[in-house]
Amino acid sequence: MTTARLLLRKPRPEDAALIFAAYAQDPEVTRYLTFRPHRDLRDARDAVDRFLEGWRTGKSYCWLIFRREDDELIGAIGARHDQGINLGYLIARPYWRHGYMSEAVGATVEWAFAQPGIFRVWAVCDCDNETSARLLERNGFHQEGILRKWSLHPNISDVPRDCYCYARTRDRISDSPVG
Repeated sequence: MTTARLLLRKPRPEDAALIFAAYAQDPEVTRYLTFRPHRDLRDARDAVDRFLEGWRTGKSYCWLIFRREDDELIGAIGARHDQGINLGYLIARPYWRHGYMSEAVGATVEWAFAQPGIFRVWAVCDCDNETSARLLERNGFHQEGILRKWSLHPNISDVPRDCYCYARTRDRISDSPVG
């Protein structure tokens, strides 16, 4: 997928080193995620293997996000079949607050609603992750509630954390801003 500034593409095995260097070992990037920072390149290789297995089975799709101007890897976004499409995303710290993730989310939502039978795109974010909540709201997602003890974020807690649940539905796609 492409946007005005980004290329979103399927990972390749040789991307593991880029992933490790760009964001996977950064504790600030992984703070609210479900995995700990990668310790070494092997962790990144294992992640790429999981991404490619998801593509193979058709259960989930992870795209690496590159800036088109310089082919710099800046993040990743995933879409998993789960009561519609469930999104997850991350972006390397130097690229925070430049609108890149909003652009990637918009493109992924458009992709999702182009799939037959997909009427819901949703995401959860830790209740303390205000930046992610604002990102989803800017992209037309509506908060549906709080899922208590929903997701384990091992970088901040040993017990599951409360998360906001956000969603867009096909009937709202024309009502909501994208980008």
